[in-house]
Amino acid sequence: MATVYILYSTSIDGYYTGSCLDLTVRLEEHLNNTYANAHTGRASDWQLYLRIDALEYGQARKIESHIKSMKSRNYIENLKKYPELVIGLVTRYDAGSSR
Repeated sequence: MATVYILYSTSIDGYYTGSCLDLTVRLEEHLNNTYANAHTGRASDWQLYLRIDALEYGQARKIESHIKSMKSRNYIENLKKYPELVIGLVTRYDAGSSR
């Protein structure tokens, strides 16, 4: 099962959205600066802000893409404030859905 995750860095006051199959390993990669030239290489204080678990991998990639396409800090913050938005995304991009 896959996870969509959103990280937050206080030092750059910014968010990062990603998806993966193993969140523990992926978080370690972000925190250890495994990909120094990547977006998360700009900060070392990333914290898990939000996670959406138990997704099919394709579904997780679509949700990640959707969140990134919104290009909105308010949207990301609303995902945490209003869990029904997350439920809507999971339903919208359900593996059995034709979208």
